Amino acid sequence: MLALRRNYLCMWVAGAMLFSIAASGAHAQVSGVSSTKALEHTLQLYNTHTNEKIDIVYRRGDQYVQSALAKLDYFLRDHNTNEVRHFDPRLYDILSDLTASVGHPGGEIDIVCGYRTTSTNTALRAHTTGVAKNSLHIQAEAIDLRMPGVNTLRLRKAALALARSGVGYYPHSDFIHVDTGRVRQWCFDCPASLINGD
Repeated sequence: MLALRRNYLCMWVAGAMLFSIAASGAHAQVSGVSSTKALEHTLQLYNTHTNEKIDIVYRRGDQYVQSALAKLDYFLRDHNTNEVRHFDPRLYDILSDLTASVGHPGGEIDIVCGYRTTSTNTALRAHTTGVAKNSLHIQAEAIDLRMPGVNTLRLRKAALALARSGVGYYPHSDFIHVDTGRVRQWCFDCPASLINGD
């Protein structure tokens, strides 16, 4: 009888251990799924020239998703010539952080200008003021943007606070410029009170 009790006790302990291991494994699986989701960096963009939209995971953890980068390169192509150039992916991190810093993480960004060929840049310079001869748009290292529902001056201040890029402000055209060049700022055709980022 004593041996029988010992067998039952051993079976009960073994069963309890198996249940505990299975439960912790299930918890680890759920945690793994949520932590993977937390490491996904997304962008939601609207191209004001082509009316195209894209909602995409461009980075998982520290790894950029190469297929997503290719889609973003095409999305940000020169809309006049359809030429594509590979963008500096750090620019996407700036955009992602910018949406979070204005309280709209993952919010839609309206793209005013992405990549520009040299010929498109030259044509813009001939007909528009405020276009740099050696614009970083030509190198696919700059984006002009606005965010629906977010005041552009507030967007500019948030971009300046990130202190990770060049930031231009074009109040009359209602957009800001961000790039992966050195940290600097300018304000095109602005009142003196705005020139220093006030």
